Amino acid sequence: MTSGAALALLVTLAAAPAASRAQAGQSAEERFRSLPPEKQEELRRRYRELQQLPADERQRIKDNVARLNRMTPDEQARVDENYRRFLGMPPEQRQQVLQQWQRFRSLSPQEREQLRESLRRVMGAQPDQRRQILENMDRWQRMTPEQREEARQRFREQRQERRQDRQEQRRERKQEQGERQRRH
Repeated sequence: MTSGAALALLVTLAAAPAASRAQAGQSAEERFRSLPPEKQEELRRRYRELQQLPADERQRIKDNVARLNRMTPDEQARVDENYRRFLGMPPEQRQQVLQQWQRFRSLSPQEREQLRESLRRVMGAQPDQRRQILENMDRWQRMTPEQREEARQRFREQRQERRQDRQEQRRERKQEQGERQRRH
């Protein structure tokens, strides 16, 4: 099974808490038996697909479903809504989301946390600032590697100039303080 299919399976399993909340009090077997035959067959098929995944992938899915079940009702509602939006996307857009997700998962834990923090800063910014940040990100994405390196170099030079300016300002303030102290 492809990792995209595994993610689709996880997304399907993620929808399960919403259904199980609606049938609270019933055992898993009772809920399964109350499903229409086509839903039962779909679950059987998905179960077989799940069993064909490598053990580590199955464990990751199990952990994610457990995490989903520990969420508050509001968090679960957001997951449900995101799932519905995902299903409403055109297939090529869904594929793009899955590819982006795979890229994200390939990052180290530190890189993922840095990306999350950047996202929090963007989302927490004022609308005008957010628009400017997103425009800058878009511009960066369209640059060639050479253009990016040139931009990094300009940024390093500007940062060095700012440091030198601050050092000069500190020296000037120290001199002014020394002169004031000599006068008094």
